[in-house]
Amino acid sequence: MTKLLVVDDEQKIRGVIREYAEFNEFTVTEAGDGMEAVALCRENDFDIIIMDVMMPKLDGFSAVKEIKKTKDVPVIMLSARGEEYDKLFGFELGIDDYMVKPFSPKELMARIGAILTRRQPADETSSKMVFDGLEIDIPAREVKMDGEPIELTPKEYDLLFYLAERKNMALSRDQLLKDIWGYDYFGDDRTIDTHIKNLRNNLGEYRDKIVTLRGVGYKFEDK
Repeated sequence: MTKLLVVDDEQKIRGVIREYAEFNEFTVTEAGDGMEAVALCRENDFDIIIMDVMMPKLDGFSAVKEIKKTKDVPVIMLSARGEEYDKLFGFELGIDDYMVKPFSPKELMARIGAILTRRQPADETSSKMVFDGLEIDIPAREVKMDGEPIELTPKEYDLLFYLAERKNMALSRDQLLKDIWGYDYFGDDRTIDTHIKNLRNNLGEYRDKIVTLRGVGYKFEDK
């Protein structure tokens, strides 16, 4: 069964999410603040986390940052604040989605389903790719440069996998946002550019594999 961690200081919100999640046959664990969530993640593995932003003791952003140090788990943030800055900050931390309160529990469950589907490993025989000295293993979520593994953030992994699977294809920023972040994006596209910049830095001598298409977006080039 899918293991869901719900983190919110409001018991009523946790209760509503639990009701819908258990109806969908999820196993639900609750936490009332960020510190409790971090402690639970140290002792347990979860398939996805629903994390409130404004909480006592430790806020949601800080909790996500701490959890991501050791666990590659997808996160949906919940917040009464819908400012663009908060959304961008969350995505730069590696969250997968951001919903503004009040929210529809049915929509939340749909977004959870979409994220879990995207996280399912593809067929192993067709998902190990080698480009010169750059090796990308999607089922293992591992990237190696000249035989040495490199560390990427969860969103950097997702972005690299998506680009590499569609090598030599022109991909717009809107398409990347829709298919990787999985939400309706209103605002500028700085979050994509920031992740591309960080990804290139991590790829070192293979950074030129990711080509900027002026006025369009990006592509992973394999000559």
